Amino acid sequence: MANGKRSSRVSSSSSAGFSFIPYTLYPIPLFLVIFFLSIPIYAQRSEINDGVDQYKEEKYTDAEVNFKKGKEKAPERFEAHFNLGDAYYKQGRYDESLKEFYSSLELSENPELKAKAYHNIGNSLLKSQKIKESIEAYKNALKITPNDLETKYNLSYALNQLEKQQNQQQQNQQNQNQDQNKDKNQQNDKNDQQQNEQNKPDQNEQTQQDNTKAQQQNQISKEEAERILQALKNNEQDIQKKIRKKTGVAVKREKDW
Repeated sequence: MANGKRSSRVSSSSSAGFSFIPYTLYPIPLFLVIFFLSIPIYAQRSEINDGVDQYKEEKYTDAEVNFKKGKEKAPERFEAHFNLGDAYYKQGRYDESLKEFYSSLELSENPELKAKAYHNIGNSLLKSQKIKESIEAYKNALKITPNDLETKYNLSYALNQLEKQQNQQQQNQQNQNQDQNKDKNQQNDKNDQQQNEQNKPDQNEQTQQDNTKAQQQNQISKEEAERILQALKNNEQDIQKKIRKKTGVAVKREKDW
């Protein structure tokens, strides 16, 4: 990928008859976005020129002030909005930079300038985590300048980020579903346990029932008792008769039933 500076001439209403917009490519590690920012320089000295100098010195807030002054004097110029958008971008004020870049689109019919505006719109959107929108902006830029390597690179990066985002969202959804199923199973187990507790008889009640049953089993009716006593008495009388027959001696009974 090329490093260094490039410039392109654009028509201008300045006294010199033209202005040019150089932009710098900032090389950074692979798989990170390459951003380029375009700065117009007028032939005549103006607030814009002062802003450009301050921008180059990375004094972005000071550059912003001068770019605003230049926009007030020439609100219909592409460069006035584009430069201010660059200053906002460097300060991390991406919503404000987007507003200026979109405004610059309406102020030029030059295809190359429009492509640059779309490119920087894509950069601002990407920094705002609006990945799908940034992809569309890069595509719009490539429709105009299909051989722009920097835009192609940024588009590739944005597509890669979108895939990661979608994979993460899918993983989060799976984790959420697993947590919901876990909670549902735990609730079902809790309900089953409560139901079992409700169906289980009270221990004291069960003990009382068992005691009552045992008492009922041990108890016999009055008629049954009398029948058993009568049978014992008859049995003893039979035994006494048998003894008398054998010995001829009456046996004294110890108990009279």
